[in-house]
Amino acid sequence: MKADSKRSMADTPEKRLITETGVAARVVQVIEASIEGLGFRVVRVRVSSANGCTVQIMAERPDGTMSVDDCETVSRAISPLLDLDDPIGKPYYLEMSSPGIDRPLVRAIDFERWAGYEAKIEMSIPLDGRKRFRGIIRAPNPDGVTVPIDLPDVKAGLPSRIDLPLRDLGDAYLVLTDELVRESLRRGGGPPPMLDEEDESEDGPEAEPAPPLKKKVSRPLKPKASAKPKPEKIETEASLANKSKPIRTKAVRVKEDGKLH
Repeated sequence: MKADSKRSMADTPEKRLITETGVAARVVQVIEASIEGLGFRVVRVRVSSANGCTVQIMAERPDGTMSVDDCETVSRAISPLLDLDDPIGKPYYLEMSSPGIDRPLVRAIDFERWAGYEAKIEMSIPLDGRKRFRGIIRAPNPDGVTVPIDLPDVKAGLPSRIDLPLRDLGDAYLVLTDELVRESLRRGGGPPPMLDEEDESEDGPEAEPAPPLKKKVSRPLKPKASAKPKPEKIETEASLANKSKPIRTKAVRVKEDGKLH
């Protein structure tokens, strides 16, 4: 029995260690089985007040890849489920994307795959009075209970490596560095970083041209007042660089017509 309790985390490297709460958790309950049935897995779901209300769903294949076509496949599968269950309770924009290069680390396997790269980690429970850590992550320890992180520039007398309990993770994601970008593109496991207009205009003397945006599909579900209804379509690489146009779905029309109470 004692051996089983120690192996529980090591035996489930694909289990999500960081999970959602509130409305985002309800969204996960609605979509997770369908996404897994298609051969993908949920990385993270976030619900924000952007554009009134935006639901951001990150997903990927088990090998960490996610193409534009994959995003569209998942989006088409889960949209009817979200319309039927209505976990949000109001019109919203649906954003379907891959995790990106500076991806969240939500499973033990994520730490194993990206061992040797810099990450920011916030604990849900303080460790020795500290909640935030930034350093080079290592593969989870053999017991599967903790993950080591090497801390740079520590004060004399303090340990340069500490073991963080995986069960107490609150938030964790990779830090975007040149080394990480090169390795991610080499693996083919993430899209180039998303840049806004201000970022694109600030080219320094050593700046390199940003690669084209590839793996993100946005489907707004509630149109702006000035927008005309547009048929749903698959985003191309060129159109991804422009602001996506709203799509008025059946669920929104029913709500706006006052037929849904």
